[in-house]
Amino acid sequence: MGEGRGEGSEMTGVLECGDADGEALRSLLGRYGLELRWIADGADIPGSHWGAPEAGLIGSAVFVRRDSPVHSLLHEACHAICMDEERRRDLHTDAGGDDAEENAVCYLQILLADELPGVGRDRLMEDMDRWGYSFCLGSARAWFEDDADGAREWLLSRGMIPVRGGSAGIALRI
Repeated sequence: MGEGRGEGSEMTGVLECGDADGEALRSLLGRYGLELRWIADGADIPGSHWGAPEAGLIGSAVFVRRDSPVHSLLHEACHAICMDEERRRDLHTDAGGDDAEENAVCYLQILLADELPGVGRDRLMEDMDRWGYSFCLGSARAWFEDDADGAREWLLSRGMIPVRGGSAGIALRI
């Protein structure tokens, strides 16, 4: 399970950063000590593990272009959110982590989608499926609803999500 590589958001119909509320994206990342950095159209994206248009990650900066998928921005941001300061300080392109952390990242990105106007978890899970994320139950929704207990427990054990309720007002430790 984890992030796949689509053939470009214009081909898959996923929501792009340029079509999202840029201030909401910046504000959400800022809540977790992350900086959103916009890259010019057509330029290489620094710190992108998969290459453009996928988001990039270097230290506490998340790099995107207007055509970067919102799910990619959230995925990379959640990697940084889920790691400690020491690891984040040395972060460049490859977030590393184990399978449990990768699952937690996917779970958290779905929760945080609800914090973005015009995005929400339903759209994000559809986009994850369109892009090629791979889940053993066949879809992001099936995984999130029926097989993500380990991911939720990983986040709960670190005090990163509330014990009850939705994502509104999530206060993560960073």
